[in-house]
Amino acid sequence: SEPACTKPPPGKRPPPRPAPFATSSYAKTRQGGQPSGASPAVQVNTVTIPPKSATPDPGRGPQGTVSTQGEATQSQNTTEEDDFISRYAEMLSHTDSTHGNFVAADDDEPATVSPVQSEAALDDKSDTEILEGIFVKNLDTGESIPLSEAEQLIPNGVNPLALHIMRLTSEYVGEGSDPEDVTASEKAAHAAALQAEAAAKLVKQKGKLAFKAIRGKVKSVKKALEAHGDHDAEMDAENNDGVRFKPSSHRGPPYEFDNLTLRQDLSHEHSGPVWTLRFSTDGRLMASAGQDLIVRVWVLKKAKKTFEDMRNKYAAKEGEGGDSARAVPDRPPSDDDAFFDPKPFCSYSGHTADILDLAWSKNYFLLSASFDKTVRLWHVSRQECLACFQHTEFVTGIAFHPRDDRYFLSGSLDARLRLWNIPDKKVALWNEVEGSGNRLITAAGFVQNGKYAAAGTYDGRCLLYETEYLKYHTQIHVRSSRGKNAKGRKITGIVPMPGEDKILISSNDSRVRLYDLKDLSMVCKYKGAVNRSSQIEASFSSDGSHIISGSENGFVYLWRTFQDFSRSAAARRDVNDVFESFAAPVSCQSGDQGTAAVFAPVPGLFAGEGISQNQEVLVAADYKGCIHVYSAPARTDDAPSVKPH
Repeated sequence: SEPACTKPPPGKRPPPRPAPFATSSYAKTRQGGQPSGASPAVQVNTVTIPPKSATPDPGRGPQGTVSTQGEATQSQNTTEEDDFISRYAEMLSHTDSTHGNFVAADDDEPATVSPVQSEAALDDKSDTEILEGIFVKNLDTGESIPLSEAEQLIPNGVNPLALHIMRLTSEYVGEGSDPEDVTASEKAAHAAALQAEAAAKLVKQKGKLAFKAIRGKVKSVKKALEAHGDHDAEMDAENNDGVRFKPSSHRGPPYEFDNLTLRQDLSHEHSGPVWTLRFSTDGRLMASAGQDLIVRVWVLKKAKKTFEDMRNKYAAKEGEGGDSARAVPDRPPSDDDAFFDPKPFCSYSGHTADILDLAWSKNYFLLSASFDKTVRLWHVSRQECLACFQHTEFVTGIAFHPRDDRYFLSGSLDARLRLWNIPDKKVALWNEVEGSGNRLITAAGFVQNGKYAAAGTYDGRCLLYETEYLKYHTQIHVRSSRGKNAKGRKITGIVPMPGEDKILISSNDSRVRLYDLKDLSMVCKYKGAVNRSSQIEASFSSDGSHIISGSENGFVYLWRTFQDFSRSAAARRDVNDVFESFAAPVSCQSGDQGTAAVFAPVPGLFAGEGISQNQEVLVAADYKGCIHVYSAPARTDDAPSVKPH
């Protein structure tokens, strides 16, 4: 069972938050007259709220805000800021945006952070000497070793975020086996070893007669192990399209994803791991990014003309010159069965370190978060970066406000959750994670259509804040009540369930959990995928009926969100280890780690390309930069059978 969600004890509430001012500076600009070049069609709704009293914290600026340098990107002059606001407002108007009311702070003081401690003392030391002087603790064994050795022991293909967190926390998770994660074959092998050990002991005690009896038992275990190995090999066979398929050991037919078809291979653009995949809200665009520092946007073939017209309209408006005015090059005809145009519609450069997360707005704005401590803003009609938002640490999670894309949320390893005002290019609201553990924010997002902002932490907590003032609301301890997973592990994803007041949380204990926000109870825990150190995020299908997740073993895992346990002998109904998994054909030479996997949000868009309306489309990426697009067979309404444990 999972422990109940708790609030901080009395007397340990978060510090007072900045109170919203009457109106934002963007609203003031609109009230005092339109900025130069702004479209008169733009309508911005604002809410006037009187200042809220708050007690300033010692050492902080007015209303408890930080008064030092680094939190927001400031314009060099008023003309530049007005130009950005004008371009952004004009772009929103031309994409038929409908903004809802939203309360934001308007702090004219620069939001900055305290100066970073000087590292001049390290200049005379080599990297090896520095690493050898730092000791880290293996959470699996309790052993403390130099950081230089630990980096060699962590799993292959580890996300660079894990390396950085290792340096910050002096902890790392090795490849020690989790008793709940070992396969049936490994369990059988372990049982055979125990039988052999018992036989050796009995030989000394009772002589040859005892040995003969135990030897017969060992042989029977060995035969069972060999039979199980044959069964595993059979289940891991390729289907007619070459896709490798493997269900859980107690998952019986009929299967739902055993006949996946590999529709398209987009593996020739990225070099290195692809850390994140994101579809636009309407499903016509897909963005990918990772280690090669480039954000690539892929467009459905049937929607390409629409976005080319959008780009050409802005290019003509800008006039000659500039990247945005470049014509789209002619491309060779693509495979008729392919869903996406074979070459990226856009390729964005600017980040100087791995890109960890992406986020789309409903108006085709795109945010990219990077290990270079910045978030960059793009638009599918432009080639240039529209804005850059500086942070003081790695940015691990970003999300546009679902009802107003003038605002976005960011979480970073400095333990601060920030709500940014894009036209003002500054932090509107922020809150800092409280607690005695490791408070690093490792995931962030909005839930309940923007009512709450969620932050996942390194120590396994999911904190919810009221978005209006970014005020603390409650928290969920994402961990098991006992055993190895009783200690919370890093949260790697927070995803709301479509049409439900539930959230899906992924974490580095190789578990995916579904929570009900009405009473903060755990609905179900999903087991099978391996996620010990990566930033893998599970997500839902378009209707919320299925869950998909990448895995460190190279497979993609799929579960039914609500499994039918009526024919199962399982004692617990809140644990779902009935999964189906698949991997790319061997001929694709994919990586041994599945870094990201998602369902297409609008599968009906792919109808007419050789599939029907009720077929699902899946996209998976891996550590070698491969991106594969699959279509699943038409689903039935019958629940799959479940073999008794």
